[in-house]
Amino acid sequence: MGMIDRLAAFAGFEKRSDASEPSWAALAPGIGYMAGTSARVAENLSAVLACTNVIAEALAYVPAITYRREGTTRMEDPAHPLQRLVRGGVNERQTWPDFISHLVASTLLTGNGLAEIERSGNGRLSGFTYLPWGSVTVAELSSGRLAYDYADGRGKTRRYLEGEVIHLRDRTDDGKIGRSRLSRAADTVDGVTLAHAHARAFLGNGASPSGVIEHPGTMTGDQRTALRTQFAERHGGASKAGSTLILDGGLTWKAAQISPEDAELLETRKFGTEEICRLFQVPPPLVQDYSNNTFTNSEMAGRWFAMFCLASWARKIEAEFARSVFPVNGPHELELDLSGFLRGDPKTRWDAHKIALEAGVLDPDEVRQLEGWNPRNQEMSNG
Repeated sequence: MGMIDRLAAFAGFEKRSDASEPSWAALAPGIGYMAGTSARVAENLSAVLACTNVIAEALAYVPAITYRREGTTRMEDPAHPLQRLVRGGVNERQTWPDFISHLVASTLLTGNGLAEIERSGNGRLSGFTYLPWGSVTVAELSSGRLAYDYADGRGKTRRYLEGEVIHLRDRTDDGKIGRSRLSRAADTVDGVTLAHAHARAFLGNGASPSGVIEHPGTMTGDQRTALRTQFAERHGGASKAGSTLILDGGLTWKAAQISPEDAELLETRKFGTEEICRLFQVPPPLVQDYSNNTFTNSEMAGRWFAMFCLASWARKIEAEFARSVFPVNGPHELELDLSGFLRGDPKTRWDAHKIALEAGVLDPDEVRQLEGWNPRNQEMSNG
């Protein structure tokens, strides 16, 4: 019996046949929950919560800039309604960072993030409302378009059509509904969950191994039951760990050694964190796993995170806004600026600026802009 099988038996799970559905597999499209548990339960795994938070909050933190294209030129458009929402909030209850964090976290945990696009009477963008995916079911209309039925929890249901919502998806199986990576790696997440269940039970017993009470004679069934019950009441559980054991009537206590399975528990849980990080493409140091950390790889973690994790999610968000929020073939586009993650250490960055200046690629004011400073002439006039 393998480690995962032993943990499954300990936690009360039956071994699944190959044909059975994994406990973390996604349910029917449109349901934001996974079989046997929910996205909220998934966040009970600290590695899942940490990976979700670090991705969602990083994307919520980066500058969101609306650009307007005029021929081959691209200019910032601070007057666009989207930029007003970025600065002032997407609705009365949510700021832009709150909104993006909710949208991305939902997509990471359930495979889908949904938000209503609010427009004024003249069709002008006026706000966004986040819609929890767990309250949404999806239908495909005869036209091939998707319809999203949202239950508000107060007995009312509203239908949204494509074009009325932002639908951010993780990778799909059908090109329509995203599928959670937690469900794609169901067995992996099951193994981590079972290891945590085993650890919780082990620690609940005071992290102490079991043992044997020996009796010099023969005990009746009732005597054995009574002894077992009394022992559990007086010495079972973490709160009673280390309590004094008193035996009489010739009884003796022989402690069992910690089993190899229990000795492997800590390493199994560490490996579980690495497995979850692998699913979300998050470097372990970013979720406070420093077991294999060095100064060098810690310095590179932020840039690796931006290039191989955040960049793909930023592009998904930008493409979804281009598809759903802006007019088709219109001049506007959204950019989530990740340059802050990619700037590197000061020496490397300023060496790169020097090369760009000497080659004529950038002028001093453009370098100042990259560093977040005003043009020199503007600073002098302000002074």
